[in-house]
Amino acid sequence: MTAARPAAGRTVTAWRWIAMLGCAALVTACGGGGGGGGTAASQGTLRVALTDAPACGYDHVWVTIEKVSVHQSSSAAEADAGWTDLTLSPARRVDLLTLTNGVLEELGSTPLAAGRYSQIRLVLAGNSGTGSTSVANAVQPTGGPVIPLSTPSAQQSGLKLQAHVDVAAGQVADVVLDFDACKSIVKAGNSGNYILKPVISVVPRVVTGLQGFVTTTLALGSTTVSAQQDGVTLRTTVPDATGRFSIPYLATGTYTLVIASEGRATGVITNLPVGTSSTAINGTATAIVLPASSMADVTGTVSLVSTSGSGTVTTALTDAVVSASQALTGGPTILLSGQPVDSTLGTYRFHLPTGAPVKAAYTSPAVPLTFVADTAAAGKYSIKAEAPGRAAQTKPADISTGVSATVNFSYGP
Repeated sequence: MTAARPAAGRTVTAWRWIAMLGCAALVTACGGGGGGGGTAASQGTLRVALTDAPACGYDHVWVTIEKVSVHQSSSAAEADAGWTDLTLSPARRVDLLTLTNGVLEELGSTPLAAGRYSQIRLVLAGNSGTGSTSVANAVQPTGGPVIPLSTPSAQQSGLKLQAHVDVAAGQVADVVLDFDACKSIVKAGNSGNYILKPVISVVPRVVTGLQGFVTTTLALGSTTVSAQQDGVTLRTTVPDATGRFSIPYLATGTYTLVIASEGRATGVITNLPVGTSSTAINGTATAIVLPASSMADVTGTVSLVSTSGSGTVTTALTDAVVSASQALTGGPTILLSGQPVDSTLGTYRFHLPTGAPVKAAYTSPAVPLTFVADTAAAGKYSIKAEAPGRAAQTKPADISTGVSATVNFSYGP
């Protein structure tokens, strides 16, 4: 169901987040007009689907989607004219954890006047009800009860990202909203509550990507497979019960694959090409096996120190994000994990291998991967803290002896 909105006078009770794409090559640019109107000859179509990166430590993550809205202006306010809505009726409750390994939830399509669209809004329903099947947005920690997700008032107006979506006359622009549940759910101290701070990227729906197999002897429930470039994770998935993994929607280029699993050393495959179709890494007969490794924690806090009279006051910097990376001998640097700090305490925790990562260079699916242990990098990590409006801080963490490490970050006013 599609409708162009009136300019004002709407009462809004749903939660709204803005997901705006930073990918100019979504579809072929065509120029043209704007808005949701226009004749059939000047119209194209926007088709939208939802997927998810794996979530950390949860059995279920539910969100309920009411609509997807688009606008040509990146600065358009909610009451401005020019919006076009793709409305889901009734609103659709989706378990994000069922949308991994290339699985999509089709949200529908809407005709649009040809042109460039710079804002996409994913509109979620507000919470109501108390049962596990009636709370619109909820999380179930592994082995725990269903807990409603709350949202800070500052997030009601939306999470803004850069966008350039070109809709061509007579063509379909396919986009995928990649909802990163792992980074979107933040624990609220010891209250038992969780806050939803959505991290959403928009990617072109293309057939190119990476696929392969890991051995089913890995703890598949804890195994993640990520495609990275220059130490940045582009997309992440989890293998299915057969060990198969698929990472679609990757742009043409060369990637590094990073495989992480509980009780295992990290596996790294370099020089993976993505061209006009999906690249097969291996088959079931050559499924990737990772060596065993002990694990240890890197924990800490991110805090803000301010002056109060003649003394100082330390408070949690709760809008910080922390990541753990590892520099391999001869390259590359890989990202192991990233997470927002606790929304009340400003704390974080990474559970990382102490053993040496193993690395192999890809040649072709016909040539078995030969992994070599990088002993010099064993248990050595870099922890980075980032917060809006503040300089990033990076500190080393060494857990090679099997002893957990504490790395704290402190910012001045």
